[in-house]
Amino acid sequence: MARKQFLVIGAGRFGSAVATALSKLGHDVMVVDNDETLVQEISSEVTDAVTANAASESALKALDIPGYDAVILAIGYEIQASIMTALLLVEMGAKYTVAKAQTELHGKVLEKIGINRVVFPERDMGLKVAHSLVAPTIIDMIELSDEYSVVEVSAPDDMVGKTLKEIDLRARFGISVIALRRDSEGNTHISPVAEDVIKAGDIIVAVGDNKALKKLEWI
Repeated sequence: MARKQFLVIGAGRFGSAVATALSKLGHDVMVVDNDETLVQEISSEVTDAVTANAASESALKALDIPGYDAVILAIGYEIQASIMTALLLVEMGAKYTVAKAQTELHGKVLEKIGINRVVFPERDMGLKVAHSLVAPTIIDMIELSDEYSVVEVSAPDDMVGKTLKEIDLRARFGISVIALRRDSEGNTHISPVAEDVIKAGDIIVAVGDNKALKKLEWI
């Protein structure tokens, strides 16, 4: 995998988590924040970290925004600064932008500006925790839209020992199994076929309509 260049603006909990993860994956990460203490804390975890006001046009120009494969705007609570910085990033020709939003309205403004991907970390984690409490078999869930989601669930007992053809989730519910993760063997089987047998301990990765997933108590 080619080494990529990332710029993370904001070294709070979300920004530092993203920056550290990208760095551990072997990529070059520059972090910018106006809080010198946060910059010092993250500096040993990433390629470089500088103290600067990212809402300043001159500061962003000095960073050569188009040179990064992606820019992650992790400013959340200072909504005005987030919006101003997003506007500057788009105007300066950022290749791909991801921005953290604090509220739905904040997210809509960021999308209107031209941010490629808007994320709601607190809301999304809250949904995952809520779903996991209601349906303990859920390991993870990603909402693709208001109608569709991708879920990871521990194989239910009534499916163990059966083939994908026998449980026939697509015909019965319109749900597609896109992968089987077999932790005991340490591998993930992408695009499983109808003859694949579900084993105890398997993790099923499926995509489907939220209404159908609810019928299976998978969300």
